[in-house]
Amino acid sequence: MYIPLSDFPLISLIFIVLTSASLLVWLFPDKQQAKWVALIAMSVALVFSIMMVAAFDSQNANFQFIEKHSWISTINVFYHVGVDGISLLFLPLTLLIGIASLVASWTKVSNMPRLFYTLLLLLETATIGVFSSLDTILFFMFWEMTLFPLFFLISFWGVGPARRLAAVRYILFMMAGGVALLFAFVLLALDHAEHQGHLVFDLVTLMENPVATELQIVVFFLLFLGFAPKIPVFPLHTWLPSIAMEGPMAVSALLTGLKLGAFGLIRFLIPLTPDAALKFHWLLAGIGVTGIIYGAILAYAQTNIRQMLAYASISHVGLVVLGIASLNLQGIQGSVFQLINFVIVSGGLFLLVGFLHHRTGTTDILGLGGVVNTMPLLTGFVLFLGLASLALPGTSGFPAEFLIIVSALDVHTGAGFAVIITMVLSAAYFLTIYRKIFLGKATSIVVIHAVDLKGRELAVAVIMSSMVVVLGSFPSLIIDLISQSTEAWAGLVSHP
Repeated sequence: MYIPLSDFPLISLIFIVLTSASLLVWLFPDKQQAKWVALIAMSVALVFSIMMVAAFDSQNANFQFIEKHSWISTINVFYHVGVDGISLLFLPLTLLIGIASLVASWTKVSNMPRLFYTLLLLLETATIGVFSSLDTILFFMFWEMTLFPLFFLISFWGVGPARRLAAVRYILFMMAGGVALLFAFVLLALDHAEHQGHLVFDLVTLMENPVATELQIVVFFLLFLGFAPKIPVFPLHTWLPSIAMEGPMAVSALLTGLKLGAFGLIRFLIPLTPDAALKFHWLLAGIGVTGIIYGAILAYAQTNIRQMLAYASISHVGLVVLGIASLNLQGIQGSVFQLINFVIVSGGLFLLVGFLHHRTGTTDILGLGGVVNTMPLLTGFVLFLGLASLALPGTSGFPAEFLIIVSALDVHTGAGFAVIITMVLSAAYFLTIYRKIFLGKATSIVVIHAVDLKGRELAVAVIMSSMVVVLGSFPSLIIDLISQSTEAWAGLVSHP
């Protein structure tokens, strides 16, 4: 008898594979075997996620691959997971960047390797949970679960002397935001309990029955305060440059590539508080534009390419916030496309810069120069992904940013013009630091004797760059998949 693929518990299977592998690595005393266990588990989970994409009905705006089981019955909390067009692609992308990070660290982790692989697998599990949770308490559990592996990954395998301080700073920012998130979810549940006689933590039910506007305003600001540090927005961004300099490159790639905070705005903030979003869309737009301009200016002032990429990430995610604030179809489609783009472009750039750091011990212009002479492949791929981050036509960055700019010009015209002007500054900061690090004559001994990308590293660069070309040439691959879900999202809110 034929069983539709959509009826299989594929999301739970991904959880089972990843968590089982996090325990299984400890049964292998040989670190090479443990490494392969982690890689195989992520690859199997990636296959499951690709099966979900293949079986997904893009003409259906509702959540699919739904699994719902009672978890904490006394307070009406469920293990409730599923995906729609907005969240679907983040599952395979999370696993892809996880595999790329593992491959990038293939020969670099000699200290406590099994613990490293365990934490990376648990981080992947929690991140998949964030993207697929349809119960607010389950979402909160996965949201907080990301903190434990990140703290130890940064503390134990960071590359800077202040890595533990950076890890503590990150955790404090995120825990403070977590308090606001939990408070918001509890307020929503209690309000529904007054009208329905029981607590409600189910996302779909909460979306279908919005609370009164006065309470929406309170919840709006609580949710925003909860998600803002992880986006990050100015002035709650200070942990990101620290992590970029002190943390391992694999973690930097994950944190800059997977913008969980921005996804939270799309999945929870706007749908749960539509009236408040309409009332304060100008505030979101202002915060987005501030981040765009501030990040670009600070990126231009950097002499270290890791810090430049961190501030550039702050600028680019400000564009996503602006797109979300437009509250229209073009804005949400551009924002989702840009979040997908972050995984490929920002994540890929950090991994490539990590390859440079592993060879030279530095990513500062003072210790580099003329990298192209000994590492032409690395130089070429950094340029290509860098141009993609600048929305060069033909790359995946172009359709994403174009959609957001069109939406901003329609709703927040001044902000849209500010973005266009800032794009010139973006080109200036990237091309300036690129010229100083990669072009010219090599004078450093470590650069002169450095080797170019090896097989595994080249595979990572080729895969990321190929995705940039494919999505840039055929943006409909993304737009068609997310269209129904984004139309439903835009239908929840519209400008008067």
